[in-house]
Amino acid sequence: MSELLISGLHKAFDGHPVLHGIDLSVERGTLLALLGPSGSGKTTLLRVLCGFERADDGTVEMSGRRVVADGLHVPAEQRRIGYVPQEGALFPHLSVADNIVFGLPRAQRKARHRVAELLELVGLPAAFASRAPQQLSGGQQQRVALARALAPSPELVMLDEPFSSLDAALRLETRQAVAAALSATGATAVLVTHDQSEALSMGHEVAVLWHGKLIQTATPETLYRRPVTRELASFVGEAVMLGGIVAGGRVKCELGELTLAAPVDDGAVDVMVRPEQIVMLREGDIAPVGGRFLEGIVHDVVFQGQDAGVDVRMMGGERAILRARVPGYRTPLRGERVRVGVDGGVTVYPV
Repeated sequence: MSELLISGLHKAFDGHPVLHGIDLSVERGTLLALLGPSGSGKTTLLRVLCGFERADDGTVEMSGRRVVADGLHVPAEQRRIGYVPQEGALFPHLSVADNIVFGLPRAQRKARHRVAELLELVGLPAAFASRAPQQLSGGQQQRVALARALAPSPELVMLDEPFSSLDAALRLETRQAVAAALSATGATAVLVTHDQSEALSMGHEVAVLWHGKLIQTATPETLYRRPVTRELASFVGEAVMLGGIVAGGRVKCELGELTLAAPVDDGAVDVMVRPEQIVMLREGDIAPVGGRFLEGIVHDVVFQGQDAGVDVRMMGGERAILRARVPGYRTPLRGERVRVGVDGGVTVYPV
């Protein structure tokens, strides 16, 4: 059963459409990552779902109960939604415990209902209950904000870019703690983000909002390997685009004859190859049996520790510069001669 069902949702501000007929279903216990660039309508959709904004048209059902329809707008406080904003928004004059129980009935607030349990759930010691928010790191504050959202046992949890203000190491640690807490409670959640790695690593499914339209909803692996448009391919990761021709179930391009990830009609196409699919052999490396490799020269290198981006200029004629991604310990030198091939199927887009 769908915990969240959206049909034909529209929203405009001052006559300017922001959401164009959104249709989306989120199954119970699922964490859906709502991904899109700035200005795509993600926050507007979240605000409509939470009840902070009124929809112009369409319907929204939560646990089988309609909360948005023609002439119907159930107030935010009656939707049983837990909301985690970008900055956590904890009350500085209240302790951690009082922040967590803030939205509960008075008797439960006095008894500090489930505070120790919720702190443990989000990976914080029970001793933190008496601390002030100012005594916590940014990541710890976000965990407290999640504990507060979970305290009333909501039907849905909405997370509005909750990790955007954290540094890289803290962001990863906090993501893992939040994902574990949501999984432990079996909560249904919608995570709004513009961070591709965040969406792909956290979401059971990822829905991509593009100029107010939902253009693809898929598992992270499907979205990354088979994005529906060229623009989306470049948005969800690095993409090497090459001209090619499909014939007889295979595609011919600058990197030779490649396998298709999914069947398409014969004709001219753009070929999308992920940089990590480009296998690069240095002098002395043995090519895999059956692999076809072409020669090139390393044009540029961007070393990033665990891996490196390597630009290779293909040899012969007006050859393109291709971006490959290799493990850091195999980083070649600029000017080094290498051989490149492609591992796995490629996605193509008809011209």
